[in-house]
Amino acid sequence: MLKSYGKKCAASIVAGVAFTCLVVLLVAAQHQRIQVDEKPNGRDVGMRSLQSLENLSTSKDAPADQSQSQDNSRLGQVKGFSAYFTKLTRGRREVEKPESQAKAATEAPPAEDISPNDIFIAVKTTKKFHQSRLDLLLDTWISRNMQQTYIFTDGEDEELKKKIGSHAINTNCSAAHSRQALSCKMAVEYDKFIESGKKWFCHVDDDNYVNMRTLVKLLSHYPHTQDVYIGKPSLDRPIEATERLGDNKMRPVNFWFATGGAGFCVSRGLALKMSPWASGGHFMNTAEKIRLPDDCTIGYIIESVLGVKLIRSNLFHSHLENLQQVPKSELHKQVTLSYGMFENKRNIINVKGAFTVEEDPSRFKSVHCLLYPDTPWCPSHVAY
Repeated sequence: MLKSYGKKCAASIVAGVAFTCLVVLLVAAQHQRIQVDEKPNGRDVGMRSLQSLENLSTSKDAPADQSQSQDNSRLGQVKGFSAYFTKLTRGRREVEKPESQAKAATEAPPAEDISPNDIFIAVKTTKKFHQSRLDLLLDTWISRNMQQTYIFTDGEDEELKKKIGSHAINTNCSAAHSRQALSCKMAVEYDKFIESGKKWFCHVDDDNYVNMRTLVKLLSHYPHTQDVYIGKPSLDRPIEATERLGDNKMRPVNFWFATGGAGFCVSRGLALKMSPWASGGHFMNTAEKIRLPDDCTIGYIIESVLGVKLIRSNLFHSHLENLQQVPKSELHKQVTLSYGMFENKRNIINVKGAFTVEEDPSRFKSVHCLLYPDTPWCPSHVAY
């Protein structure tokens, strides 16, 4: 009897515990469901944030018409936030956009018919490089483009004048490789271009090879009367600078610029708009405002002041990049090439020909013979 009673008590206790656990589980599940249902989404959070901000300046007992005004204000704020994030998204897309503007342009029909005579090519150099660098350019690409090329240097050279005449321009700037000296030469380049009346201003350094045929083809896809700034950045992000406003006031600015070491071009329409900051000595003053070199100052005027975006083109090349990566099969399509040192190694175009690296360390002679095999000093019957 006692055993039977004990078994019944134990069974009752187990059943009671099980029932209690079941009730607890049901209550917990219901509580969790309520929490999930009441959890605000992102839009609700945004709306509540806007409402909280507005409640700081309005009372709970506002009249009906004031309440309507509050609703309109909230709607306007929501639209404001929406427009703000849309702007951010568009900005990110612009930064992430592939560098295909120049490529797309060259695949379209030409915008206007231009010739080499429409282009003003400014070559920046210094007197100590007249023989070691300029003679090479005069023997190669400049020899076919004498009328389009102007050499800007810092000293008199009668031999150079015999070769290129009045297109050898002594800027009377310092021979130092300082930002002031570089900006001084660029200022003279700009003024001489404006005087020339030509349609396009293209700047290169004395270690660049210019393929005029490809340059003409590229520029023909852009109207020279419109705002066009085309070249290749040397940085993977906009440069950051400090603009001096006077009265010890300064502000940060950032902008893209095309490196002068690869060359860049500016349309006449855009160059004329640059005049207040670039002509008649103003270029030097502008350069001092941001205390950056000449090519950076060009980018500052165009991008930061005038709001015109740089068109990036991978057809321009400087010694700051690995020139070995330029395919030989694509050499004839490039606008500029260069040479120098890269990561403590000789940085040159990988092209074979009749000239050894010792005979042609820049590879410009080999490139020139590849593009113009009819050149008198190019060896005949040579596979490049």
